Order: sequence, then C-alpha cells, then structure tokens
Amino acid sequence: MDRAARRRAARGNGKRIAGVWLSNAPWAPTGYGQQTAQVIPRIVADGHRIAIAANYGLEAASTSWEGIDVWPRGMDVYSQDMAAPYYRDWIKQHPGMTPIMFTLFDVHVFTSPQWDSMNVVPWLPVDHMPVPPAVAAFCGKPNVHPIAMSLFGQEQLNRRDIDAHYAPHAIEAVFRPTQHVEQQDGKRITGRQLTGWDPDHFVVLIANANKGVPTRKAFGEQVLAFSIFAERHDDARLFIHSEQFGAMTGIQWDPLLEACGVKDKTKFINQYQMRIGIPPEALAAIYSGSDVMLNPTMGEGFGITQLEAQACGLRVITQDFSAQAELAGPDSIKVAGQPWWDATQHAWFSTPSVQQMVDALEQMYQQGQVRSDAAAAWARDHYDADAVYARHWRPILDYLAEEIGEEGPCQSSTDIAP
Repeated sequence: MDRAARRRAARGNGKRIAGVWLSNAPWAPTGYGQQTAQVIPRIVADGHRIAIAANYGLEAASTSWEGIDVWPRGMDVYSQDMAAPYYRDWIKQHPGMTPIMFTLFDVHVFTSPQWDSMNVVPWLPVDHMPVPPAVAAFCGKPNVHPIAMSLFGQEQLNRRDIDAHYAPHAIEAVFRPTQHVEQQDGKRITGRQLTGWDPDHFVVLIANANKGVPTRKAFGEQVLAFSIFAERHDDARLFIHSEQFGAMTGIQWDPLLEACGVKDKTKFINQYQMRIGIPPEALAAIYSGSDVMLNPTMGEGFGITQLEAQACGLRVITQDFSAQAELAGPDSIKVAGQPWWDATQHAWFSTPSVQQMVDALEQMYQQGQVRSDAAAAWARDHYDADAVYARHWRPILDYLAEEIGEEGPCQSSTDIAP
C-alpha cells in the first residue's frame, strides 16, 4: 500500500470532492502557479479528484501534469467564459462526489453571472483595509465559501460579517540556507556570485513581480530609501529579482534607478533566465547570498517571497500592514506607512515610510553581514508545506466535502459567456 493509500485508509471513507481549480498553471513561475503546484498533488493524494483550469500558462490545448488534467485558458482574460463549462463537465464525470469550483486568484475580477451557478471556494488574497466592496460582494454570496490566505484577510472578511476559513501559503523544503547551487556543467556557484556582487559588498535584495502602474510593490519608495542609505555606505549594493523593462505592464526600472542615482550600484537577475525559469535551488542561494531583503509594499495578500527569504536565513524589512506584518519573523523589522486611497478598489493601501526604511537598513548594516537561524527555524516551523496542508487544508476539505451538497447550483455547460 503506497503512502497516499495509507493516508486515505487512515482517514476512513468520508465524502470526496470533485473540484476544478482555476488559477495559474502549476508550471507557471508565479506565486499562484507555485502554490497550485504545491497544494493540488496533496489534495489528490487524499482521494479528491481535481482538474486544473489554467487562466495563465496554457492555451489552445489540454494537457496533463503529474497525472492531473490541466485545461487551457478561455477567451476571457480571466477564463470566466470557461469556468462554469469546465465545472459542469467535471462533476458529470464524478457523480456522488461534492462539486466545488476552487479559485486561487483575485476575486474582484470575477464579474460573470456564471459564478452564481457553482459552489465556489476562493482561496483569496486580501491586501487592502477594509475589504474592497467588490471582494466583499463576491465572498458574501450564499454559494461562496472563502478561504483567506492570511490571518489579516480572515480578520478583514470577518469584519464584513463574512465567515472565512484560513489556510496560508507555504514553502517547500528547498527554501533553506543554501551556500551554493550546482550548474549544468557540474560547477558550484554561490548565491553571492549569482548576484554579481563581491563578498565584501552589503547586498540589499528586492524580489517582487513587476506588474501594474502604479505598482503596489512601492518600488519607488524602496529604491529611494536604498539611495539615501547608499550615500552613507560605499559598499552598499542593490540586487533586483524582477522583470527589468516593464514588459508585463510594470515599470521601467532604469529611469527610477537613474533618478535616484544608484544605477551603477544595481544589478538585475538575468532576464533571459528569469523568463525560462529560475530553479528554486538557485533562488534559495540568492536569498542566502544577500544581506537583507527590502520588502515593504503597499499591501500584500500574502507575500511568499518574504517568507522564502526568511526560510533561507535572510533578514527582512517589511511594512506593519496587511499580511506582510504577520510574516515578519525573528530578526525582521517592520516599518510604518502613510495611508493611500486606492480609487480603483475603494479601499486603503499604505505607502511605506522612506525614512523608516533608511533607518531599518542602517540598523541591519550595523549588525553586519549576518544570517538569521531564528528566522529560518520560524519559517520552517510555521509554514512548512506538509504541516500547513495537514493543519489547515485537510480539515477544511473534509468540512467542505460534507457540508456542500452534491447538487450545487449549476447551469448548462453549453451556456458559455464571460
């Protein structure tokens, strides 16, 4: 009997879920893709039947990943046109199982009336205060059973009188203190070598996706803070793990770096390598080879890079706002911010204080080039993928399988419209 079979036998013969999981493809180099790849095999190993509906990372044809069906994106940019048809066809193939449409995405973009025809379980980010009206309206529907990915998100939903489960994002064992990574030619290279900076440089890392203008990642404030800090320290250097040229509707970094006078003190991740995929072992080495991560953003639904960095022993500077505050482990520093009204979602973000970021960088610098064993142990103890699944996901899935009826609301799969 294999491990999955033993696990199912130990849990008895409770109801199982026939679910469609709408998110990024599991091979996509995104936070959503990474979490999809992490959670879905564990759900399937528990006896549930899941198919992945990829709204990013797959077009034109279906495929299979680790024995799991993966269906392509629809014509609608968020695959709203295909959500209900995929759901209806999948549950027809699995009679007697509890039908659920899972989503791992921002729910404010889900505007199609077809969402009312399914049992929807969104694993959703909440990165504003309070919950934006569109998010609250979606999560408050009687056929929607939200799972918050942060305690902050759960609290904000509860304040809107919306009951929500809680299951955080998690990290695999690959994210640990890593001195070097082996290249294809067999040679070993350190994380500091991957950044391109010398061992005696004090390397500040920024690692976040470059999407949207204005960006909620507060790149401008972070680079400005680094520039003020770097004026005091000739050995200060910046390494940016992000898309450099605004190709994904993000900012162009070079004008920002030039305006702050730090272009000659900045290096980027190899852009070609980033497009084809950075192995997680290499990313762990980059975290381990840096001296501090600068990561106060305007709002986070979770903040997986902050957690990964700490798991590798890297100290972080973050903001005392949204989910990023609860992910500040030992040896981290939380800075304050200024409220910023997001007129598109009608709720508050928070712009991190430049001066407090400068002070935090100075504090880290005075401590020297040190690694935090305490941060690595804290991240592992609280957010290990296997532990998170057992502690949070399995009880939630068991509850949903029993509580959601077999005959959930659904219309014909031939009714395709965004």
